[in-house]
Amino acid sequence: MSSETVGAVGAVDATDVGPTCTAEPGCITCGDVAVVLTVASVDGADARCRDTEGREELVATELVGDVRPGEQVLVHAGVAIERVTGSLTGAEPDGRTT
Repeated sequence: MSSETVGAVGAVDATDVGPTCTAEPGCITCGDVAVVLTVASVDGADARCRDTEGREELVATELVGDVRPGEQVLVHAGVAIERVTGSLTGAEPDGRTT
């Protein structure tokens, strides 16, 4: 994208992309695959989710509907894309591995 006017929004500066993250050691859900996370707590349409290593990330849950702590969701790029039935990670609801 160049620094041209885009519609009625105004000029876009392609060099100002804001904060970025990387898969290592950045966000746990950024990458080419989705990951299974366990819901630790819920705040409106978002949930704080934990992986099996205890790392946490805020996840948007609008696509899967209401979630409860202990449920597992498949997450890609910070968005829950599917509910997981049964444990795919071998993790307990609090994130501990079995």
